[in-house]
Amino acid sequence: MNRENQADQEDRVIYKVVKNHEHQYSILPADWENPLGWWDGGKRGSQTECLSYIQQVWTDMRPKSLRQNMDNSVSKVV
Repeated sequence: MNRENQADQEDRVIYKVVKNHEHQYSILPADWENPLGWWDGGKRGSQTECLSYIQQVWTDMRPKSLRQNMDNSVSKVV
């Protein structure tokens, strides 16, 4: 299979956005089962559409637990 055919085949894949308990995002082919600890994140579409969605919603790259710990530390100081 040459690169052009491979790119065409990849363009036809429908992806889904998945999210874990730390509010970290990733994409998987839509027909794959979610790995343990990951659930559907609210978007299905092309790879480009899913990555664009993640860019819009995942504005703070820190894991949820770190954000919470940092917020708790700040509130103790204030």
